[in-house]
Amino acid sequence: MQRALHLPAALTLAWLVLALGSAPPASAAIEYGPCPKTNEFACASLAVPLDPSGTVPGTVALSIRRHRAAVGEARTAIIALAGGPGQPAIPFAEQFAELLGPIADSRDLIVFDQRGTGTSQPLSCHIAHPRRLTLEQGISQCAAALGPQRAFYTSADTVADIEAIRQAGGYEKLVLYGTSYGTKVAEEYAQTYPSRVEALVLDSVVAPTGPDTLNRPTFAALPRVLRQICADGVCRGVTPEPVRDLTRLLRRIHRAPLIARALDARGHPVKIHITAQSLLGMLLLGDFSGRLRAEFVTDVRAASLGDDAPLARTLETLAQAGGEGEEFNAPLYYATTCEEQTFPWSRASSPARRLQEAEAAAHALPAATFAPFSAADALALSDIPACSAWPYPAAAPPSETAPIPAVPTLILSGADDLRTPTATAREVARTIPGAHLLVVPFTGHSVLGTDPSKCSGEALQALFEPAPIKPCHAGRPPARLRPVAPPPPSLRDVAPAAGYAGQAGRTAHGVALTLADLARQLGLALEVAGAGDEPFASAGGTGGLHSGWATLAGSTLSLHDYSEIPGLTLSGTIRPEVIELRVGGAAAAPGTLRRGASRTLVGTLGGQVVRLPADSEISAAIVGIDATRSQANDARRDLSGAGGVLAGPGVGDGDARLLPLP
Repeated sequence: MQRALHLPAALTLAWLVLALGSAPPASAAIEYGPCPKTNEFACASLAVPLDPSGTVPGTVALSIRRHRAAVGEARTAIIALAGGPGQPAIPFAEQFAELLGPIADSRDLIVFDQRGTGTSQPLSCHIAHPRRLTLEQGISQCAAALGPQRAFYTSADTVADIEAIRQAGGYEKLVLYGTSYGTKVAEEYAQTYPSRVEALVLDSVVAPTGPDTLNRPTFAALPRVLRQICADGVCRGVTPEPVRDLTRLLRRIHRAPLIARALDARGHPVKIHITAQSLLGMLLLGDFSGRLRAEFVTDVRAASLGDDAPLARTLETLAQAGGEGEEFNAPLYYATTCEEQTFPWSRASSPARRLQEAEAAAHALPAATFAPFSAADALALSDIPACSAWPYPAAAPPSETAPIPAVPTLILSGADDLRTPTATAREVARTIPGAHLLVVPFTGHSVLGTDPSKCSGEALQALFEPAPIKPCHAGRPPARLRPVAPPPPSLRDVAPAAGYAGQAGRTAHGVALTLADLARQLGLALEVAGAGDEPFASAGGTGGLHSGWATLAGSTLSLHDYSEIPGLTLSGTIRPEVIELRVGGAAAAPGTLRRGASRTLVGTLGGQVVRLPADSEISAAIVGIDATRSQANDARRDLSGAGGVLAGPGVGDGDARLLPLP
């Protein structure tokens, strides 16, 4: 749920006054009662010590949901942990239950909002005039507003809370299921309470020591992931080498600011700044949108050849897709991240000096560490600028950790994941005796929630049967994950449609390309909106590449001089089984087209009768538009009944920043 905002969304909004109200004393058992709006879960609150060591008084009330085992009285429970830090888990409770399936038949499923998030006394801080502050000033003021209690929101504190839930719930052992940052909490619990762990399910793994502060694994994985998109000749006719295209574009960006024009969803021109950070934002959001990754390859190829319009339009789509999820807790994110990550500076240094030390450390690394990006890009991506202003009252966390016990462990890694790359998953797997690592193709972050196949779900069930865990097989990527050729620079560069010649033939083929572009743009808008806080907010329309726009309302798609190719425009409507299009533009053969039998298009272009058959590119484009329209209506229905949650657990990892990583 990340967006191209340089300041954290929580700092661009007025943060509320810190509220750490009193809670009832801890009890020997958890008293559950009915939950509103669901009969599947019971609700409870458990008071735990603010300071697990007992030195500082106070309590925190944890909000808990329990899904009872289907058979008998469970002696073990599954603890489901969301990402972040800062993402609440309770909004995903039903999804956790669905993903875990039969595993929860003989175990209770416990979902709780970690301290400081969601409904577990969320952290908040009031910032005067937040829009007038730099990121560093906002972080410093927020930390001061949180006060000394900010020290009790680390992963270790959450581990203590999990043990309190286990004891109060009367469970002998726990299965820890974590996604992204949740895997770090699960690992730390296993290190601290090894005898209390039945099994580990680690999805999109963060190392026990935490992420690299300069995100070096992400930059190392980036060339592989881009080339992976183009494997097996998928990019033939699109680009000879996607990393080379990106390198060429970044050279332009690093030399001088790159500003391009795009059209918004109503056809209004907007100015788009194309930066290294916006490119990184596209790549990272691609962890949740395979369409976006494919579009990235196409757009960067076009920009490397001098046409910045496709890239500008995609960035405009992302900007309109929605902002930060309101449930994500940015103060908690920084309270955890700044305190427990090991940054390349002395905590005793001033904020300015910390930045200098971090910059020196980054620039001392070989340029290949971040290529084709730069050390400056890596610094801007990281939490270093924000955390340089964090006040450190405590010593640095220990660099050494205890071993993770040899318990049944399944580690899931998306082959296309840039937030938590497979290299990190392999490192963690090597430290756990007998761990099973499953790499899932065509999947990014949060594998169980996004795997298009049954592979990861079958592996999860096999872990508990027990049965052999089978590797996933890739095959060829589905059509939506394949990059397409950049748009033609003019209608003269378009070959005539089969069976036709001249201007009418080129126009007919141009219509097919334009409809295919429209289907792709609507699908992309819907997919990236589903990774934001207002799914489908921006998927109701899209701007053309050179002119016009298209809007999707209900089952009707309306085109208003929509243009992908200079000199060719489409207007009209596309409804179920009905298409009425007017073809215009200075370079086109004008005319009208309507839908015939079996998704054909019939009509006249330049006075010539045309009939574009069902097996043409036209048919494929219509199928794509129909599928997108159906998907959009399904999404609206889902939203009305599911509270707007389309993305799986872990989607919000690090959402407080411009370009979040776990």
